[in-house]
Amino acid sequence: MEHDLEANKKTVADFYDLIINKKDFDSARKYIGSRYRQHNPLVADRPEGLEAFIAFLKTNYPEAKSEIKRIFADGDHVILHVHSLRAPETAGRAIIEIFRLENGKIEEHWDVIQEIPSESANPNGMF
Repeated sequence: MEHDLEANKKTVADFYDLIINKKDFDSARKYIGSRYRQHNPLVADRPEGLEAFIAFLKTNYPEAKSEIKRIFADGDHVILHVHSLRAPETAGRAIIEIFRLENGKIEEHWDVIQEIPSESANPNGMF
């Protein structure tokens, strides 16, 4: 099956903006498959698990915002390189988000999160 890489990237980017920046699960729901599997140990499987996580963000980090710095697609996977700020005036975190799509819906998610340190052994930055 031929994968539409640009459509997959747009689906994931739109979904990510809705859940993280707008914290709007109801609008994001249309992008999620019914068997949605989660590999982040803090979030439960299925769409309901993501809905509960979004409610947690709304309550605990209402100003949280993320900026997608890079987006890659390979087959049915989309990878984001993200700068995440849970609160203004902080250095934030660098995150790699991996999504697997099936029939145009997001069915699986992994992430790796790294705090951005105040000092670095090199001048290159994390993005």
